[in-house]
Amino acid sequence: MYEHFFQCPYCWEGISMLLDPSINDQTYVEDCEVCCNPISVSPVFDDGELIGFDATGMD
Repeated sequence: MYEHFFQCPYCWEGISMLLDPSINDQTYVEDCEVCCNPISVSPVFDDGELIGFDATGMD
């Protein structure tokens, strides 16, 4: 697993999520651990290295 730190698009608090580098291109929804709003998370990996990351609100 890969821990990634970023800001929540709703409350702007710094949060972290565990990402699975075994899947190169993925998109899923996970709630912010601070404000509980849903975040669309899209990490991109290449050979286990994080090369792209997007976290957007579900408005």
